[in-house]
Amino acid sequence: METLLQQIINGLVVGSVYALIALGYTMVYGILGLINFAHGDILMVGALVALQVISFLQEHFPTMSPVLMLLIGLVVAALACMILGYVIERTAYRRLRNAPRLAPLITAIGVSFLLQTLAMIIWGRNYHNFPQLISTAPLQPVEGVFITPVQIIILISSALLMGGLILLVNKTRLGRAMRATAENHKVASLMGVDTNRIISTTFIIGSGLAAVAGVMFSSNYGVAHYAMGFTPGIKAFTAAVLGGIGNLGGAMLGGVVLGLVESIGAGYLGTATDLCNLPHWLQWASLTQTCSNGGSFELLSSNYQDIFAFVILGIVLIFRPTGLLGERVSDRA
Repeated sequence: METLLQQIINGLVVGSVYALIALGYTMVYGILGLINFAHGDILMVGALVALQVISFLQEHFPTMSPVLMLLIGLVVAALACMILGYVIERTAYRRLRNAPRLAPLITAIGVSFLLQTLAMIIWGRNYHNFPQLISTAPLQPVEGVFITPVQIIILISSALLMGGLILLVNKTRLGRAMRATAENHKVASLMGVDTNRIISTTFIIGSGLAAVAGVMFSSNYGVAHYAMGFTPGIKAFTAAVLGGIGNLGGAMLGGVVLGLVESIGAGYLGTATDLCNLPHWLQWASLTQTCSNGGSFELLSSNYQDIFAFVILGIVLIFRPTGLLGERVSDRA
């Protein structure tokens, strides 16, 4: 039971980060019908910008509060990523709105490689240690179950940001304009909605959330590098598809479900695939010798936890292409 509770906590932490990234995917897709594969690299830029700001503050203002350093780094990173998101939309995607769907997709992949290359030139190829400005001393709310203050802050911050985004979309004038633009660009424009501004705002908000997710990701794992956004980006895209891409609630649900499945699977994967658990008559000589010496022979270890994201993506696309909360819509002539 302790192992299960521990993996649930780990899954909720990772899943909340996936959900924040997935919101950027699903917002852009809901309005433009575009999969922005450069979104994961915006996360990377946010983490590295925050690292640069924090390093500057530690060097020139060593007496500053660590929490204040982190907040300043987070704000600067979010602003930088918001500007970057606007520039990407304005220069790379706006001219391709009426182009065949393949053109924006290839452009998004190109932007992703461009951001990675620029980050590699600026920050280098090496892994950078992300300062642990918040205590990482584990707390033990239940016997045998541990959670760190960093993970608690990630959970609370993610919940507040996701709740705030839902209120923004459903209760504000900007949100009403975003929903109208997602429904029909031309009709929304005829009704006085500045669709270009709304689309740019969507990219800005999504990029800001990605920056926050990047800082959370680096704070939790203590590392940042130029290629760190690829895997979380792909998993967040999987979460968006799992929940129903274009649906904000679906993106949140998909992120949490994917994090839980990945974490719980990784926690039990090695034990479930340990060939030493096989009957003796099914074990060959070298395996029997290894197991008799108290060793284990795991067919799949926890290092293979990434496989769950892609297995889930395949299953969802086969049996429910619209996702858990997606709605089937019919094309109109």
